[in-house]
Amino acid sequence: MKKMILTGIGFLTFGFSNAQQLETLIEEALGNSPEIQKFELQYSIVSEKVNEINTVPNTELGVGYFVSEPETRTGAQRFKVSAKQMIPWFGSITARENYVSTLADAKYEDVVVAKRKIIAAVSQSYYNLCANRAKQKVLVQNIELLESYETMALTSVEVSKASAVDVLRLQMRQNELVQLKEILAQQYLAERTTLNKLLNRDKDVVVNVVDELTIPSESTLVDVENLSLHPELIKYDKLYQSVEQSELLNQKESLPIIGFGLDYVYVDKRPNMEFNDNGKDIVMPMVAVSIPIFNKKYKSQTKQNELQQQELMAQKQQRLNKLETVLDKAVKDRTTARISYGTQSKNLRQANDAEEILIKSYETGTIDFNDVLDIQELQLKFQMNQIESVKTYYVQSTIINYLTRQ
Repeated sequence: MKKMILTGIGFLTFGFSNAQQLETLIEEALGNSPEIQKFELQYSIVSEKVNEINTVPNTELGVGYFVSEPETRTGAQRFKVSAKQMIPWFGSITARENYVSTLADAKYEDVVVAKRKIIAAVSQSYYNLCANRAKQKVLVQNIELLESYETMALTSVEVSKASAVDVLRLQMRQNELVQLKEILAQQYLAERTTLNKLLNRDKDVVVNVVDELTIPSESTLVDVENLSLHPELIKYDKLYQSVEQSELLNQKESLPIIGFGLDYVYVDKRPNMEFNDNGKDIVMPMVAVSIPIFNKKYKSQTKQNELQQQELMAQKQQRLNKLETVLDKAVKDRTTARISYGTQSKNLRQANDAEEILIKSYETGTIDFNDVLDIQELQLKFQMNQIESVKTYYVQSTIINYLTRQ
């Protein structure tokens, strides 16, 4: 199962050969997650119940002592020992085992769902870290760019081609970018804590991530048909089967229960008398039948099972509608991210062209530092939007992967 899970996330992690592999983080999370361990233990508990119900009713043993000894022809009765064993109708125990087994099968789907959710959560946190690191890198580049502009402005002030106000504006813009970078650094640490806790390890463990992601040239095709095989939906099918087994068990329990027993009575010999069977003990085999004559309980249980099956089918349809909505939105959002990335790339190229024109203007002594700040702000905006589009693409891919991976 783990191999199948890791194979399914391959398309999300290409290009990360120089960083800590996302597959490694996911594998560690699958092995250490308390959430998964919780569901695995619940599954083990339900599975163990098969052994619990694979039994017959307790054997009844009784011992009685005659305080007032009844006299019989063969002597006085001293004490009585009895044993009785009730046995369910043929197939009842097997029906119980089948019922509990189907419950265990349904509970196992919780384990599968939990693993998928862990994969999605770890992947999304990883991509958040990648985007944060990329944004910090862009901010550093823009701060350095503004420092070069500041040098140009100071030179222009010396030759009276710019004012001190231009220098101050550039410095204030640098301050804003430094502040934004420091905020991103704190957000990075918070997200790192989120990822480390998903892996159930210390929050300060260093996570190596790439500082640049790219959208692949072609998106992986989405097989919508796989949605019907999602474990959240399969669980309803298995719960439906458990109700079917519950009804079979109900039918078995509505049948008679057969019991077998034995009574043994110790008899004293009659004194001063000699005859056949004097003091002969009494042995009495018994057969008992428990018949559920008033069986409204079983008829009611049958009706409840029918209603429960209808409820499960309604819940499954409701959940399917929800998952289809989430999948459709994820596909559309991923396509939107690709469109946005292309637009931001085009805008960024044009902003870079505008920057080159301004630099050439500086060589002729006609630079306007207000225009410089405007272009720099646009460049940063386009770069940030581009990074956000890439992150959105991968985050939506994790949702699609969660819903459609087999």
